[in-house]
This record gives sequence, structure tokens and C-alpha cells, in this order.
Amino acid sequence: SLFAGSGFLFREEVEMSGVIPMVAAMMGPCAAGTAYIPALADFVPMVSGQGAMALAGPHLVKAVTGEDISMEDLGGAKVHCRKSGVGDLEVKDDAECIAAIKTYLSFFPANCEQKPPVIETDDLDDRMSEKLMEIVPDSSRQPYDMYDVIGEIVDDGEWFDLKPKFAKTLITCFARFGGQPVGIVANQPKQLAGILDNDSADKAARFINLCDAFNIPLVFLQDVPGFMVGSKVEHTGIIRHGAKMLYAVSRATVPKITVIVRKAYGAGYYVMCGKAYEPDLSVAWPGAEISVMGAEGAVEIIGRSAIEASDDPEAAREAMLNAVQEQI
Repeated sequence: SLFAGSGFLFREEVEMSGVIPMVAAMMGPCAAGTAYIPALADFVPMVSGQGAMALAGPHLVKAVTGEDISMEDLGGAKVHCRKSGVGDLEVKDDAECIAAIKTYLSFFPANCEQKPPVIETDDLDDRMSEKLMEIVPDSSRQPYDMYDVIGEIVDDGEWFDLKPKFAKTLITCFARFGGQPVGIVANQPKQLAGILDNDSADKAARFINLCDAFNIPLVFLQDVPGFMVGSKVEHTGIIRHGAKMLYAVSRATVPKITVIVRKAYGAGYYVMCGKAYEPDLSVAWPGAEISVMGAEGAVEIIGRSAIEASDDPEAAREAMLNAVQEQI
């Protein structure tokens, strides 16, 4: 039957996953079981105000739950490209959608047994950039935009973002170095200091697996204070989500390059392809810091009793902070 046949379609998609690139363009509504077609694809661009997906359309939702909601609010481009992460890119119309698909596919081989296409570029390998010294602040507390760093180091300052409006503390994008396609995984200090949480870990794991399947080397740009802490993220399974990212980085067999741009603290250093995950090259900015945690956290845990017993707690804390910071 037609109903059973849909199941075979999903099975075929799974069989092809990681073998050939798969794109599902959401140019209109997609409801019920067929919503798993984009869910199983590698790249899902969505036309704003036009593309939508949901496991049940508005009429069925109302009949079953009593909720009165439009298709756009239920599963439109804003919902899936900003909240759920099912969509990869929000585009304004069909033409932009098709252009995005062409750009996306330009980074990929035809199948997993081929190498990604290398193109000619006029951007010299030995090009230097004084701007990088201005972009990254000396202070580890001062924010900056990691996209500015990416724009300076990649060929012709061009990159292609995946899920740019979802889990914005982490950037996942394609770019080229010397004409060679690469996948960039970068912390974004501009958003919550670049901290990792449930969604950013999922976003990274999916992207890393995609690059690994199609022989696309990975470049990690680290500026990470660690994973988010507290009851909210613990109750929603941050350990489980973080483990997905850890697993993906561990099993990736493509060339991996790690650049510690500023700070690399705690488990954030691990999952962003720290030393244990055997990056082929690991380099650091002159002022880079690698530590189990930041100076403030270390002093709060290690020196709390000594600070409380001091005649001048603030001076004692400051002295400890400076000592720990110097070591880091």
C-alpha cells in the first residue's frame, strides 16, 4: 500500500545516509510521517513563510489536543531554524533556496568514496592578517565575534553557515583553505561567552558526523568557558547531549586541526578536539589559556575556606585570582 511504501522511503534514506549527500528543501508544507524525510536528510533549507513541517497538521492537532494553531506557528521556518534545530537555513524565497542548495553541494563529493572538490583560488596560502590581532581582545572576559576571525582566515572571506540561528553559542560552517573544503566548528564568544549547552552539542555532533562521512577535514576554533552548569541543563540531559559531541569528535577519522584562539576550559576543551582526540595539528594564539576551569571558579572551589578565614577576604581572593591566572 501507499502507506507502507512511505516506510520503505525512510529506510532507503537511512541506507543512503553518509553515502550520497541528501537535501530536503522545504518550499511548502510537509505534514505527518513525510516530515521524517527532511529529518533524515543532511541539509534542510526552509523558505520563510512558505516551508513548514510537523508530525500532525493544524486540523489534526486541534482534533487530538484541542490546540488551535497555524501551520506557520506549529512548524514554520522560524520554529525549525531557530527553536527546534530541524531546519538548517532560513531563506526568503525559492530562488534563494535553490542558490543555497547549489552552494552547499559545492563543498561535497558526489559520494562518500570520493574526495571533496578542490577549486582554484587567488587567496594566497601565505597571506598574513594584522586584523586578527585587533579582533581577538587580550582580556578573556571581553566578547568578540568569531565570524570576524573566520572571515579573516578562510579563502576570500567566504563561508556557508549551517543552523546559524539555532544554538548560536557554537558556529558550524563550511569554508575553504587553499581551495580545499573544510568544516569549521567554532565557539562564539559573542553569545553567552561561547558556552556549550544541549543544543550546541547536538548541532556540533551532527555537523562533525556529516563532515566525517564525506571526507571533509575539520577545523576547530576554541574559545570555550566549558559546558553550561545548573539544574536546568542537568534536568534536560546535558551529560547525554555532551556525550554525543564527545563521541562524534572521537570517532571522526578525517584530518582534524585545533586552534585555541583564546580560552579552553574544562570539558569544553575536550569536546572541541583537545589533545586526547588526536588532532593532526594543534596550535594556539600567543595568549591562549588551557585549564580545567577559569581562575574565578578555581579560587571559589580551592581557596574558599582560606578566603573566609582571612582578615581581608577581598584582598585574599584577588591575590589567589592573580596567582591562578598566572599559572593558566
